[in-house]
Amino acid sequence: MLFPIGDDNSDRHRTPFITWGLIALNIFVFIFLQGLGSNIGFTYAFSTVPAEILTNNDLITEGQLIRDMASGQTFQVPGLQPTPIPVYLTLITSMFMHGGIAHIAGNMLYLWIFGDNLENRLGHGRYLLFYLLTGLIASLSHVFFTQFVGADPMIPSLGASGAISGVMGGYLLLYPTRRVNALIGWFIIAIPSWVALGLWIGLQLVSGFGTLSGQGDGVAYAAHIGGFAAGFLLIKVFANGAPPPPQKQQRKFIYRRR
Repeated sequence: MLFPIGDDNSDRHRTPFITWGLIALNIFVFIFLQGLGSNIGFTYAFSTVPAEILTNNDLITEGQLIRDMASGQTFQVPGLQPTPIPVYLTLITSMFMHGGIAHIAGNMLYLWIFGDNLENRLGHGRYLLFYLLTGLIASLSHVFFTQFVGADPMIPSLGASGAISGVMGGYLLLYPTRRVNALIGWFIIAIPSWVALGLWIGLQLVSGFGTLSGQGDGVAYAAHIGGFAAGFLLIKVFANGAPPPPQKQQRKFIYRRR
């Protein structure tokens, strides 16, 4: 499997404060508010529930016992918790929560690789707005796809991957030939970003179509595809008129004759 681990940042002149701040905020929420995923009440209260978005109602359900037919074990599945904010705001709050350590680690790695380049190009304010907007579109894509295919609208969704997909879509359009370092087995190779990101979005499309045949695996592929498409289509709007990055100061040496 091809796994990106870095890219070329030689032309970066802006310090990516927003990207670092987003990473820090996601980690803070996961550790201190979600309790590394153990605080189910908080997680369910602030996740996006498609049925709540479609009806604009805060839905509360009781937990239930589910029996695993393979192992014979019984598990307690928690119900939906009261949401102390308007349910539409969960489209934003869900962007900063994750379901486990592997989930947040993968998302933050991709944000760290691809986010700083867009922040350098757009500037801090435009980049933050771009991130939130594409994340919002990604969440709505999942909500409407859930309704379209008739999936269970009561299942909460969460994660920064929709917004990060938007960052990746914008990156692909702005930097299609930039070298991305990718891990393949035990080897690290440099490949153009259109290869790395093209393979990634291709996998999302194939997996997303798989959910249409009932072969879902719990991943919100519609959010990934919707966020990526939004980033690809909107990046030029945000980049147009953005202030140019500050240039690095070159040291000048003056040679004096004695």
